[in-house]
Amino acid sequence: MKKRFYIIFVAREQDGRLRKIPIPMHYAYIFVAAAVVGAFTITGMAGSYTRMLLKTARFNEVRSQQVALRKDYQHLQTVAHEKEVQAATLGSLASEVAALYGLRQPHVTKVAAETATAPLAGDTSATFTQDAYVQSLNELTSLRSTALAGGISHSLEMSILESKDGGDWADFADAPSLWPIAGRVTSSFGERQNPLETGEMEFHEGIDIAAPSGTPVHATANGTVETAGHETGYGRVIIVNNGHGIQTLFAHLSGFAVTQGEQVHLGQIIGYVGDTGWSTGAHLHYEVIIHGTPVNPHPFLHETDQQLASSDTSALPGTDESSR
Repeated sequence: MKKRFYIIFVAREQDGRLRKIPIPMHYAYIFVAAAVVGAFTITGMAGSYTRMLLKTARFNEVRSQQVALRKDYQHLQTVAHEKEVQAATLGSLASEVAALYGLRQPHVTKVAAETATAPLAGDTSATFTQDAYVQSLNELTSLRSTALAGGISHSLEMSILESKDGGDWADFADAPSLWPIAGRVTSSFGERQNPLETGEMEFHEGIDIAAPSGTPVHATANGTVETAGHETGYGRVIIVNNGHGIQTLFAHLSGFAVTQGEQVHLGQIIGYVGDTGWSTGAHLHYEVIIHGTPVNPHPFLHETDQQLASSDTSALPGTDESSR
Protein backbone atom coordinates (compact mmCIF):
# COMPACT_ATOMS: atom_id res chain seq x y z
CA MET A 1 0.00 0.00 0.00
CA LYS A 2 1.37 3.39 -1.04
CA LYS A 3 2.11 5.78 1.77
CA ARG A 4 0.67 9.30 1.65
CA PHE A 5 1.91 12.21 3.69
CA TYR A 6 -0.22 15.09 4.87
CA ILE A 7 0.29 18.30 6.65
CA ILE A 8 -2.37 18.68 9.29
CA PHE A 9 -3.51 22.10 10.50
CA VAL A 10 -5.37 22.00 13.85
CA ALA A 11 -7.86 24.71 14.69
CA ARG A 12 -9.97 25.05 17.90
CA GLU A 13 -13.62 25.68 17.41
CA GLN A 14 -15.63 28.01 19.63
CA ASP A 15 -17.12 25.11 21.48
CA GLY A 16 -13.68 23.82 22.37
CA ARG A 17 -13.48 21.09 19.84
CA LEU A 18 -10.35 20.67 17.73
CA ARG A 19 -10.66 20.68 14.00
CA LYS A 20 -8.04 19.01 11.87
CA ILE A 21 -7.41 20.14 8.28
CA PRO A 22 -5.20 17.71 6.35
CA ILE A 23 -3.29 19.06 3.31
CA PRO A 24 -1.56 16.63 1.00
CA MET A 25 2.22 16.95 0.93
CA HIS A 26 2.41 17.53 -2.84
CA TYR A 27 0.39 20.73 -2.33
CA ALA A 28 3.15 21.93 -0.01
CA TYR A 29 5.75 21.21 -2.66
CA ILE A 30 3.76 23.19 -5.21
CA PHE A 31 3.50 26.13 -2.78
CA VAL A 32 7.23 26.11 -2.02
CA ALA A 33 8.07 25.95 -5.74
CA ALA A 34 5.71 28.83 -6.48
CA ALA A 35 7.28 30.85 -3.66
CA VAL A 36 10.79 30.24 -4.98
CA VAL A 37 9.75 31.20 -8.53
CA GLY A 38 8.03 34.32 -7.23
CA ALA A 39 11.12 35.29 -5.23
CA PHE A 40 13.36 34.94 -8.31
CA THR A 41 10.86 36.90 -10.40
CA ILE A 42 10.68 39.74 -7.91
CA THR A 43 14.47 39.79 -7.58
CA GLY A 44 14.89 39.93 -11.37
CA MET A 45 12.35 42.71 -11.72
CA ALA A 46 14.03 44.66 -8.94
CA GLY A 47 17.42 44.24 -10.66
CA SER A 48 16.01 45.34 -14.01
CA TYR A 49 14.38 48.37 -12.43
CA THR A 50 17.65 49.29 -10.72
CA ARG A 51 19.60 49.00 -13.98
CA MET A 52 16.95 51.09 -15.70
CA LEU A 53 17.33 53.79 -13.07
CA LEU A 54 21.11 53.79 -13.52
CA LYS A 55 20.80 54.00 -17.30
CA THR A 56 18.28 56.81 -16.99
CA ALA A 57 20.64 58.76 -14.74
CA ARG A 58 23.52 58.19 -17.16
CA PHE A 59 21.36 59.27 -20.11
CA ASN A 60 20.36 62.46 -18.32
CA GLU A 61 24.02 63.16 -17.56
CA VAL A 62 25.06 62.59 -21.19
CA ARG A 63 22.19 64.77 -22.40
CA SER A 64 23.28 67.57 -20.09
CA GLN A 65 26.84 67.30 -21.42
CA GLN A 66 25.50 67.37 -24.99
CA VAL A 67 23.54 70.54 -24.29
CA ALA A 68 26.63 72.15 -22.74
CA LEU A 69 28.80 71.10 -25.69
CA ARG A 70 26.24 72.46 -28.15
CA LYS A 71 26.26 75.80 -26.36
CA ASP A 72 30.08 75.85 -26.38
CA TYR A 73 30.12 74.97 -30.08
CA GLN A 74 27.67 77.74 -30.92
CA HIS A 75 29.79 80.18 -28.93
CA LEU A 76 32.93 79.08 -30.75
CA GLN A 77 31.11 79.46 -34.08
CA THR A 78 30.15 83.00 -33.15
CA VAL A 79 33.72 83.85 -32.12
CA ALA A 80 35.12 82.26 -35.29
CA HIS A 81 32.68 84.24 -37.42
CA GLU A 82 33.69 87.47 -35.68
CA LYS A 83 37.37 86.69 -36.31
CA GLU A 84 36.64 85.92 -39.97
CA VAL A 85 34.83 89.25 -40.31
CA GLN A 86 37.73 91.03 -38.64
CA ALA A 87 40.28 89.28 -40.85
CA ALA A 88 38.20 90.04 -43.95
CA THR A 89 38.03 93.70 -42.90
CA LEU A 90 41.79 93.82 -42.47
CA GLY A 91 42.29 92.05 -45.80
CA SER A 92 40.00 94.49 -47.58
CA LEU A 93 41.74 97.50 -46.06
CA ALA A 94 45.15 95.99 -46.80
CA SER A 95 44.15 95.42 -50.43
CA GLU A 96 42.90 99.00 -50.77
CA VAL A 97 45.99 100.48 -49.12
CA ALA A 98 48.28 98.28 -51.18
CA ALA A 99 46.51 99.31 -54.37
CA LEU A 100 47.00 102.96 -53.45
CA TYR A 101 50.66 102.35 -52.60
CA GLY A 102 51.33 100.33 -55.74
CA LEU A 103 51.72 96.72 -54.57
CA ARG A 104 50.62 93.64 -56.51
CA GLN A 105 47.25 92.18 -55.52
CA PRO A 106 48.53 88.56 -55.00
CA HIS A 107 51.19 89.87 -52.63
CA VAL A 108 48.56 91.88 -50.80
CA THR A 109 46.39 88.80 -50.32
CA LYS A 110 49.28 86.86 -48.82
CA VAL A 111 50.22 89.70 -46.49
CA ALA A 112 46.59 90.11 -45.40
CA ALA A 113 46.31 86.40 -44.62
CA GLU A 114 49.50 86.49 -42.57
CA THR A 115 48.32 89.62 -40.76
CA ALA A 116 45.00 87.97 -39.88
CA THR A 117 46.59 84.83 -38.42
CA ALA A 118 49.91 85.94 -36.94
CA PRO A 119 50.22 87.83 -33.63
CA LEU A 120 51.51 91.37 -33.70
CA ALA A 121 55.02 92.19 -32.58
CA GLY A 122 55.22 92.13 -28.81
CA ASP A 123 52.09 90.03 -28.49
CA THR A 124 53.00 86.90 -26.53
CA SER A 125 49.73 85.13 -27.28
CA ALA A 126 49.25 83.00 -30.37
CA THR A 127 45.68 84.14 -30.92
CA PHE A 128 44.29 87.00 -32.95
CA THR A 129 43.07 89.13 -30.06
CA GLN A 130 40.58 91.96 -30.16
CA ASP A 131 43.32 94.45 -29.21
CA ALA A 132 45.51 93.22 -32.08
CA TYR A 133 42.59 93.59 -34.49
CA VAL A 134 41.83 97.13 -33.32
CA GLN A 135 45.51 98.09 -33.57
CA SER A 136 45.85 96.65 -37.07
CA LEU A 137 42.60 98.27 -38.17
CA ASN A 138 43.75 101.66 -36.88
CA GLU A 139 47.11 101.32 -38.63
CA LEU A 140 45.55 100.31 -41.94
CA THR A 141 42.93 103.06 -41.70
CA SER A 142 45.69 105.59 -41.03
CA LEU A 143 47.66 104.36 -44.04
CA ARG A 144 44.55 104.52 -46.22
CA SER A 145 43.77 108.06 -45.08
CA THR A 146 47.36 109.12 -45.75
CA ALA A 147 47.30 107.59 -49.21
CA LEU A 148 43.95 109.16 -50.14
CA ALA A 149 45.21 112.51 -48.89
CA GLY A 150 48.08 112.34 -51.37
CA GLY A 151 50.75 111.52 -48.82
CA ILE A 152 52.25 108.70 -50.90
CA SER A 153 54.42 111.00 -52.98
CA HIS A 154 57.48 108.83 -53.58
CA SER A 155 57.32 107.44 -50.03
CA LEU A 156 56.67 103.76 -50.62
CA GLU A 157 58.09 103.62 -54.14
CA MET A 158 61.36 105.16 -53.00
CA SER A 159 61.55 102.90 -49.94
CA ILE A 160 61.10 99.87 -52.20
CA LEU A 161 63.91 101.04 -54.43
CA GLU A 162 66.22 101.93 -51.55
CA SER A 163 65.70 98.50 -49.99
CA LYS A 164 66.72 96.85 -53.26
CA ASP A 165 69.90 98.73 -54.06
CA GLY A 166 70.57 100.82 -50.96
CA GLY A 167 70.69 104.11 -52.85
CA ASP A 168 68.66 107.30 -52.78
CA TRP A 169 66.51 106.67 -55.83
CA ALA A 170 64.92 110.09 -55.66
CA ASP A 171 68.22 111.51 -57.00
CA PHE A 172 68.56 109.12 -59.95
CA ALA A 173 68.08 110.88 -63.29
CA ASP A 174 66.82 107.69 -64.90
CA ALA A 175 63.71 107.47 -62.69
CA PRO A 176 60.60 108.15 -64.85
CA SER A 177 59.26 111.65 -64.25
CA LEU A 178 57.44 112.68 -67.44
CA TRP A 179 53.87 112.28 -68.61
CA PRO A 180 54.09 110.05 -71.72
CA ILE A 181 51.26 112.02 -73.35
CA ALA A 182 49.01 114.90 -72.38
CA GLY A 183 45.49 113.65 -71.73
CA ARG A 184 42.80 112.64 -69.30
CA VAL A 185 43.36 109.59 -67.09
CA THR A 186 40.39 107.32 -67.80
CA SER A 187 41.43 104.37 -65.62
CA SER A 188 43.70 104.52 -62.58
CA PHE A 189 46.01 101.97 -61.00
CA GLY A 190 44.38 99.28 -58.83
CA GLU A 191 41.15 97.29 -58.70
CA ARG A 192 38.62 98.06 -61.40
CA GLN A 193 35.82 96.50 -63.42
CA ASN A 194 37.09 94.99 -66.64
CA PRO A 195 35.78 97.24 -69.46
CA LEU A 196 35.59 94.25 -71.82
CA GLU A 197 33.73 91.86 -69.47
CA THR A 198 30.75 93.17 -67.52
CA GLY A 199 30.91 92.30 -63.84
CA GLU A 200 34.48 90.95 -63.95
CA MET A 201 36.93 92.58 -61.52
CA GLU A 202 40.63 92.86 -62.31
CA PHE A 203 43.77 94.50 -60.96
CA HIS A 204 44.84 97.26 -63.35
CA GLU A 205 48.64 97.40 -63.25
CA GLY A 206 48.98 100.82 -64.86
CA ILE A 207 46.99 103.89 -65.90
CA ASP A 208 45.04 104.59 -69.09
CA ILE A 209 45.39 108.03 -70.67
CA ALA A 210 42.90 109.01 -73.37
CA ALA A 211 44.23 110.69 -76.51
CA PRO A 212 43.46 110.72 -80.26
CA SER A 213 44.97 107.93 -82.32
CA GLY A 214 48.39 108.96 -83.68
CA THR A 215 49.29 111.20 -80.73
CA PRO A 216 53.09 111.02 -80.17
CA VAL A 217 54.16 109.04 -77.07
CA HIS A 218 57.26 110.30 -75.25
CA ALA A 219 59.83 108.33 -73.26
CA THR A 220 59.36 109.12 -69.59
CA ALA A 221 63.05 108.50 -68.74
CA ASN A 222 66.35 107.65 -70.36
CA GLY A 223 66.86 104.00 -71.16
CA THR A 224 67.15 101.15 -73.65
CA VAL A 225 64.26 99.70 -75.64
CA GLU A 226 63.84 96.10 -74.46
CA THR A 227 60.69 95.29 -76.43
CA ALA A 228 59.09 96.88 -79.46
CA GLY A 229 56.55 94.42 -80.79
CA HIS A 230 53.18 92.82 -80.34
CA GLU A 231 51.95 91.14 -77.13
CA THR A 232 48.58 89.48 -76.46
CA GLY A 233 46.22 91.93 -74.78
CA TYR A 234 48.65 94.85 -75.02
CA GLY A 235 48.69 94.98 -78.81
CA ARG A 236 51.70 96.97 -80.02
CA VAL A 237 53.82 97.54 -76.92
CA ILE A 238 57.15 99.17 -76.05
CA ILE A 239 59.08 98.31 -72.89
CA VAL A 240 62.00 100.57 -71.93
CA ASN A 241 64.64 99.49 -69.42
CA ASN A 242 65.46 102.65 -67.47
CA GLY A 243 68.14 101.01 -65.33
CA HIS A 244 68.33 100.39 -61.59
CA GLY A 245 65.56 97.77 -61.87
CA ILE A 246 63.05 100.23 -63.37
CA GLN A 247 61.06 99.56 -66.54
CA THR A 248 58.35 101.60 -68.26
CA LEU A 249 55.70 100.03 -70.49
CA PHE A 250 53.64 101.69 -73.23
CA ALA A 251 50.77 99.63 -74.73
CA HIS A 252 47.98 99.73 -77.36
CA LEU A 253 50.20 101.74 -79.73
CA SER A 254 49.35 102.28 -83.38
CA GLY A 255 53.01 102.40 -84.45
CA PHE A 256 56.65 102.55 -83.32
CA ALA A 257 59.26 105.29 -83.64
CA VAL A 258 62.06 103.20 -82.10
CA THR A 259 63.42 99.66 -82.46
CA GLN A 260 64.51 97.04 -79.97
CA GLY A 261 67.94 97.77 -78.50
CA GLU A 262 67.81 101.48 -79.30
CA GLN A 263 68.90 104.02 -76.69
CA VAL A 264 66.21 106.61 -75.91
CA HIS A 265 66.30 109.79 -73.87
CA LEU A 266 63.79 111.64 -71.75
CA GLY A 267 61.07 113.24 -73.88
CA GLN A 268 61.96 111.40 -77.12
CA ILE A 269 59.04 110.25 -79.27
CA ILE A 270 59.03 106.44 -79.17
CA GLY A 271 55.58 105.58 -80.58
CA TYR A 272 52.04 106.70 -81.31
CA VAL A 273 48.71 106.26 -79.51
CA GLY A 274 46.40 103.58 -80.91
CA ASP A 275 43.80 101.01 -79.93
CA THR A 276 45.54 97.71 -80.73
CA GLY A 277 45.09 94.68 -78.48
CA TRP A 278 42.28 94.45 -75.95
CA SER A 279 41.08 98.02 -76.13
CA THR A 280 37.76 99.85 -76.25
CA GLY A 281 39.18 102.96 -77.94
CA ALA A 282 42.28 105.00 -78.64
CA HIS A 283 44.33 105.47 -75.46
CA LEU A 284 47.74 104.76 -73.94
CA HIS A 285 48.23 102.13 -71.23
CA TYR A 286 51.28 103.18 -69.17
CA GLU A 287 53.06 101.17 -66.45
CA VAL A 288 56.01 101.76 -64.13
CA ILE A 289 57.62 98.45 -63.12
CA ILE A 290 60.15 98.21 -60.26
CA HIS A 291 62.09 94.97 -59.97
CA GLY A 292 59.35 93.11 -61.83
CA THR A 293 56.48 94.57 -59.78
CA PRO A 294 54.10 97.14 -61.31
CA VAL A 295 53.67 100.14 -59.00
CA ASN A 296 51.36 103.13 -59.03
CA PRO A 297 52.62 105.47 -61.82
CA HIS A 298 50.94 108.58 -60.41
CA PRO A 299 53.77 109.61 -58.02
CA PHE A 300 56.20 109.52 -60.97
CA LEU A 301 54.19 111.89 -63.18
CA HIS A 302 55.86 115.23 -62.46
CA GLU A 303 55.93 117.23 -65.69
CA THR A 304 54.55 117.27 -69.21
CA ASP A 305 56.47 117.37 -72.46
CA GLN A 306 55.71 121.08 -72.83
CA GLN A 307 57.14 121.77 -69.36
CA LEU A 308 60.21 119.70 -70.23
CA ALA A 309 60.71 121.59 -73.48
CA SER A 310 60.29 124.91 -71.68
CA SER A 311 62.86 123.98 -69.04
CA ASP A 312 65.30 122.78 -71.73
CA THR A 313 64.92 126.07 -73.64
CA SER A 314 65.52 128.15 -70.53
CA ALA A 315 68.70 126.18 -69.87
CA LEU A 316 70.27 127.11 -73.25
CA PRO A 317 73.13 129.69 -73.18
CA GLY A 318 71.99 133.22 -73.78
CA THR A 319 68.34 132.40 -73.19
CA ASP A 320 66.42 134.33 -70.54
CA GLU A 321 62.87 135.34 -69.80
CA SER A 322 63.10 138.54 -71.84
CA SER A 323 64.14 136.74 -75.01
CA ARG A 324 61.21 134.30 -74.99
